[in-house]
Amino acid sequence: KPEEIWQVHEALSKVPNAVFTVAAAFGNVHGVYQPGNVHLRPDILDKAQKYITEKVGAEDGKPVKFVFHGGSGSDLKDIREAIDYGVIKMNIDTDTQWAYWNGIRSFEEKYRPYLQTQI
Repeated sequence: KPEEIWQVHEALSKVPNAVFTVAAAFGNVHGVYQPGNVHLRPDILDKAQKYITEKVGAEDGKPVKFVFHGGSGSDLKDIREAIDYGVIKMNIDTDTQWAYWNGIRSFEEKYRPYLQTQI
């Protein structure tokens, strides 16, 4: 709800020289899911930006800097929309771990005979 995001923004704004991000939920989840099983709603971020802009009068219409948690496997359209609505950081740990693991696995498979001589 925009009101809940506003409460967080309002509380954090009281910190002197506050610079912060908000990790608001908009259907995002951590982990690996089949395409189509996660239904993101970036419009929730847009509604929050509009609501908070009315409260604080932000010139650019984006008073909140959002973090997108659980972004691995997300549809590019949803990612772009979330960025349009103020996401400045996206967490993609699962995708990063998989890419790292896949690289190690491929290396080990290719060089297994040599690596076995090093044990």
